[in-house]
This record gives sequence, structure tokens and C-alpha cells, in this order.
Amino acid sequence: MKARTLMVQGTGSSVGKSAIACALCRILTQDGFYVAPFKSQNMALNSGVTADGGEMGRAQVVQAEAACVEPDVRMNPILLKPEADAQSQVIVLGRPWRVVKAREYYLYTEELLKVVREALNYLLSSYEVVIIEGAGSPAEVNLRSHEIVNMRIARIANSPVILVGDIDKGGVFAQLVGTLSLLSREERRYVKGLLINKFRGDISLLTPGISILEERTRKKVLGVVPYFHNILIPDEDSIRLGERNGGALDIAVIRFPHISNSTDFDPLLKERGVRLRYVSFPQEFLSPDLIILPGSKSVAFDLKWLWKVGLTSQIVQRANAGTPVIGMCGGFQMLGRRIKDPHGVESSEEDMPGLGLLDTISIFEPQKLTCQVRGRVFTSRGLLSGMEDVEVEGYEIHMGRTEGALPAFRVDRKGNGASLDGALSEDGYILGTYIHGLWDSPDFRFLLLQNLARRKDLPPLVPSPSFNKEEEFDKLADLVRQSIDLETLYDICHLKRK
Repeated sequence: MKARTLMVQGTGSSVGKSAIACALCRILTQDGFYVAPFKSQNMALNSGVTADGGEMGRAQVVQAEAACVEPDVRMNPILLKPEADAQSQVIVLGRPWRVVKAREYYLYTEELLKVVREALNYLLSSYEVVIIEGAGSPAEVNLRSHEIVNMRIARIANSPVILVGDIDKGGVFAQLVGTLSLLSREERRYVKGLLINKFRGDISLLTPGISILEERTRKKVLGVVPYFHNILIPDEDSIRLGERNGGALDIAVIRFPHISNSTDFDPLLKERGVRLRYVSFPQEFLSPDLIILPGSKSVAFDLKWLWKVGLTSQIVQRANAGTPVIGMCGGFQMLGRRIKDPHGVESSEEDMPGLGLLDTISIFEPQKLTCQVRGRVFTSRGLLSGMEDVEVEGYEIHMGRTEGALPAFRVDRKGNGASLDGALSEDGYILGTYIHGLWDSPDFRFLLLQNLARRKDLPPLVPSPSFNKEEEFDKLADLVRQSIDLETLYDICHLKRK
């Protein structure tokens, strides 16, 4: 039997489609259905790696986890990773396909649509319910003939659509009415209900507007979902970066123009002793206790940007004065003496100076390494003092290798064997690694933060409540259950409760 479907579309980007889709995956799984997420095309710099080394959008990885199923690249067959304002690396079924300009991309619509159809058909034949997520807005009329992620997918899957609007930004009624008015009559037929997201305040004040909205659109408002900030669900992209105020330990993350996998730092948001903030300009730098250079999808561009805005001198001066620095993936590459790109993988720059904080050289290679990783801390000094053999887990996504210096981790790369990873300076306070998701390892996170607190002569940190991903999914599901008309949603999907 072919799976039932429900598609979540939005009036624009950042209205909360991914979180709503995630909640629905969890709700239907709790109700006994075998559920898979699907997003045909995702543009995001937050990605994840499947067990077999395929790369896919982080949002669909999270949605699969919410549905208690193994992430599969067919859940996100096309991933676009921006490298410049009008250029992206295209990942197809988990593997790099080619780098294309924005205008050029649409020349491949039919070829890519075939991939999308095959991936969707696999999911429809393998699961009971498929929750489909759209992208941006279905009302981008200039892209209608080329789009392969919104109403075209609704037609292919013959899927009912719920349209989500974000009231937090204001203008939600105009968003919903305007979006529907720009859809064709056939497209409007697929929209079976409206959802208002991110509401704050007294819901009774919203009632008159809902009545007018339903009268104007002839579509039922299925619910009003409150704004939440106490549920930790990784974000789809790098537009909204979570920060945490308070806390005696001040951690500054450099916000590169092409920052990638910013979800690496989400676990730090739960630590009561931590202040986490993002820095884009020298005047924001202040006096952090730890500086983090995160991943980057365009290392050469972001390294030049560091020099241009004046952050390089700030980082180097602080490091030389004893402030610990951690570089992750692209940030790790920047910490070394030089970055070489003999094949023009990232730019025309064949040789660039790094920050010189680690005695390493990074060389870009055409082959991208994507794999899940398990390992242990390899040494015990500086930031990693007392941490030898502490377990770590995560994943790698990078196009290059780094040579020199003393390794920091001993790892097993699934499908690529055992090896060493990262680099640690002689004094132990400059650390580089290719492992994304490192902060998700609770013992590693807590002990490293304790070392920072000890270095600052702070009292020992009190362990924060352990982060439990399953509990976060359940909290999100509970919130959405209480906020929407679930019976009508079941009717829309032609589902019967088990």
C-alpha cells in the first residue's frame, strides 16, 4: 500500500516548517505509524552524515530521528550548499554532484526531478506516512516553472498541504492571504488548512482575526502553535544562531559569512555556566574565555574575511596571551600555517597563509570525506587535561587533509578505518579537529568546560541536566499536539488512529 502523505509548506523562509514537520513525525510515530520525512531540495549549510557516509540536510536527519528511523539520503535527495552569493555545491543522493551558478541550476530541473521522483517513490512504498517539507514559499511565481520542492511535489505525491505562517514577525494574516492569492486555482486545491506559528500572548485576542482569515480564504485554521525557546531542536540553516546569556564562562564563536554546521554548539546552550555568543566584528570580541572558529563552506573566502574585518589580529593576540582557541573543520584548517588548494577545489588561491596558531598545513583535495566517527581523546594536556580516553562521537564533512602537529583524537571512521584526528598545540590550548558534533559527547563537553573554569579560578561547574534528544522531541510533540486540531489533520491525511 502506498504511504499517506502530508506536506508542510510556508509563507516564506524561517516560518518554522522544519520544526512543525519534525513535530508531526514524532506525533505520528507516537501514534503507531511508520513515518519518514522528505524534502526534495534543501538549501542549507547545516548538514549531517548517514551511517553509509551520505550527506543530507540536518533538518531531515533530525526529523528521521524524531520518527525513530535511520536517516536515508533519499529523505533529502538534493542538498544545495551555498559557496558564494550565486553559487552552490549540489549534493545528489548524498554525494557531491557539481558546483553550479544559480541561473545554471535550473537547466538541470528535469534531470534532478527524476532523482526526486525515484527517492519519493521509494519512501512511499517503504513507509506508512511520509511528512513532506517544502522550501521558502510556494508563491515565488518567478520560479514556478522550475521549482521542484513545493507545489510540484504536492502534485506528484498527490499530497494535502498545510500552510504555515509566522506571527512573531508580524503580518501573518497578510502572509497567508497573499500566499494563497498568488497560487493557481489548482495549487490552492491542495491546501487543506492553515497553521499560525510562533505566537506569543493571549490567544483570545487572535480569535477575530482567525475568523476573518477563514472567511477570506475558505481554509480552516488548524491551530496556533506558541513560540518556544525551551525546546532544543537543531535548526535547518545558519540564519538563526542560538545564543545564551549569563554564565561565568564566556565562549565566543566567530560568525563566518559561510558558517556551516552551527548546530555543533547547540549543546552549549543547555550549560548553565556558559555564556555563548557569536562575533562578527572586532568591537564585539571583548574578552572571551574560549574562542571557537566553526566550520565554513568557503574556507578561503571566510579566511580572507577574517583578515579584512580585523578579527585575525584579535584572535592571534588573545591566543598569544593565553586564551584557548578551538577550530572545527574549516576553522581547524584556518588555525594552521598555510592552506593549499592545488586543484582549485574552493578558490583560485593555490596557497594562503593561515593564522599560524597550529604547526599544520591543510591541503584541499577534490574528494569529499563524509563519515560518522567514534573515538577517544588521545592526549592529556591543556584544554584536554585529565581527558585521555574520554569517548567522543560525531561526523566529518570536509574536502581536504591536515598534516603536522600532535594529534588530539584517536578515531574510527566508519567505512574509512581507524586513524588519528586533529591537532593540539604543545601547551594544549590551541585545539583543532574535523569532528562535527563533538560537543554532543557529554563527558567531553563537561570536562573541557571544567578545565576552562579551573583556568579562570571559578568554582567547579555544576553539571547541567543531561541533554536527552528523545525528551526534546517529546516536548515538541506535546506542544504541537496541544495546539492543533489533530482529528482534522488525521482526516486530511485519510488516516485512521491505530
